[in-house]
Amino acid sequence: MSWETLQIVIVVTLIVIVFCGMVKEIIAPEILAMSAVAALLLLGILKTRDVLAVFSNTAPITVGCLFILSAALERTGVIDAMGQAMAQVPWRSPWQALMVMMIGCLVISAFINNTPIVVIMTPVIIMLSHALNASASKFLIPLSYATILGGTCSLIGTSTNIIVDGVAQAKGLPPFSMFEISPAGIVYGIVGILYMALIGWRLLPDRQTLSGTLIDLSARKFLTEVVVPHGSPMIGKGLAEAGLSDKRGHKVIDVIRDDGPLDPDHGAPTLVAGDRIVLRMSIAEFMEVRDSGELIVEKGAPPALEPIASRDVRMMEGIVGPHSTFAGQAVVDLNLRRLYDSYILAIHRQNENLHGNFDQVRLQFGDTLLLEGPPSGLKRLFERGDLINLTEVTARPFRRNKAWLAIIAVLVVIILSAFDALPIAAIAFVAATAVVALGCLDAEEAYRAIHWPILMLIFGMLALGSAMETTGAGAMIVTFIVGLIGGLGPVAVLSIVYALTSLLTEFMSNNATAILITPIAIGLAHELGVDPRPFVVAVMFAASASFATPIGYQTNTFVYGAGGYRFIDFVKVGAPLNLILWAVATVILPIFWPL
Repeated sequence: MSWETLQIVIVVTLIVIVFCGMVKEIIAPEILAMSAVAALLLLGILKTRDVLAVFSNTAPITVGCLFILSAALERTGVIDAMGQAMAQVPWRSPWQALMVMMIGCLVISAFINNTPIVVIMTPVIIMLSHALNASASKFLIPLSYATILGGTCSLIGTSTNIIVDGVAQAKGLPPFSMFEISPAGIVYGIVGILYMALIGWRLLPDRQTLSGTLIDLSARKFLTEVVVPHGSPMIGKGLAEAGLSDKRGHKVIDVIRDDGPLDPDHGAPTLVAGDRIVLRMSIAEFMEVRDSGELIVEKGAPPALEPIASRDVRMMEGIVGPHSTFAGQAVVDLNLRRLYDSYILAIHRQNENLHGNFDQVRLQFGDTLLLEGPPSGLKRLFERGDLINLTEVTARPFRRNKAWLAIIAVLVVIILSAFDALPIAAIAFVAATAVVALGCLDAEEAYRAIHWPILMLIFGMLALGSAMETTGAGAMIVTFIVGLIGGLGPVAVLSIVYALTSLLTEFMSNNATAILITPIAIGLAHELGVDPRPFVVAVMFAASASFATPIGYQTNTFVYGAGGYRFIDFVKVGAPLNLILWAVATVILPIFWPL
């Protein structure tokens, strides 16, 4: 086997490994992609200049700038104001509210990154559902779907569009204008809204969220902290022996000795004088236990427990957000009890409610937590920004006096891009710099707004795409596919490209899928002797229109836990929509971009 052939084998093998790794979620996708690039560098298949050239690609830079612009709209309260206005409308029915919500979010997400829209709107929608006496699960999947559909209505609607446009330009195609894909995207949006109105609405589950499933939030409990005094008959006994056990209705949250937790879930500590015990029970339960003498071992003995403080506590739901520093950390390392006087009662992850000891559970994006603690502690926890409050809309110190600046910055990007006054990368860069310089965001907030894992994944996949081109692996794949389906005709091949992209997107990153498929789609069009532009748009739409699984698109992952959904819910509602839009794309793409 020649070195040239071996290079092709290595590149294809690495791409298969990356794909399987993303599906299996072995490690973070961006680490997986960068590891493959590092291997190609070590083997000499990719040259240093090839990898460095990837980092000069304008598409990821544009995406990063748009992240900052979206964050400016969020930080100045623009998106929040839209959500609050929607929540205050006296809706006649849940169905009417759902339709208006979907149309509004579809329009907004055509110009703003959809993730912050979903993050901010989720607690608003949950409150709206409660006001309408409807389940939040009837609204949150449509919220995600609407923002995904909106992303197909303009070039800046989603990062996928920009990435695909960048790859297409690198292959010699003219750049897409701001609204070139809008007519087809509007058709997509109309079809999606009609489907949800007539069919999807009926398929949505009526399911409780985590807090509603596990515990009634109206049943107010109190954390009571007590101390074991000198002479107590509890000294030298374990919790169960002393009468403090779950079986008897005494929930021991923590045992503290010398300012250090003993964590009763990890064993049965023997009590000593000075131990502080944190119990969770209602005031009535505590007084009943105290008055009954159940905590007194011997009649006439000194009080077994001396109350220190009883505090009103609340239970709230929070979800791990896209920028959360909690993601990847073990619960024990968060130190929630010490920092916020709060506890995790339950965790919901991918159709599973986790109970019991959570110390070694590593949190992930989209995990929903049921927390208990005093209002002040929970307020500080949510204000930190690592958890999105799903129980109530938290008041944030928005920079509302800067909102007009953020709006103008976004409008400038839209207008100048529409008239091709400057390349979109330059316009986005100037606008992103302006919102930071003018105080809509500070520098730290701007850095946090950029989804660095997404950008690194894009850079890594672009490098793999470069390797496919330089080694001839891409041309080999195109030749192989043409041999299989070339005789079916251009429309059929276009339809197959869409279907393949849509299928891959359900199981791996949409940006990674788009970067891999776009060069292949362009190569197929050239082999067939037709215009490659409709093939590129097919990749744009199919890589964004991910509805059938909660892992194919970030907004689906976010609402998965928040709505108490099961995996099958996305399949039931989203798979028919995928099939319908596949048929729509097969029909309309050759009309808007003749082959």
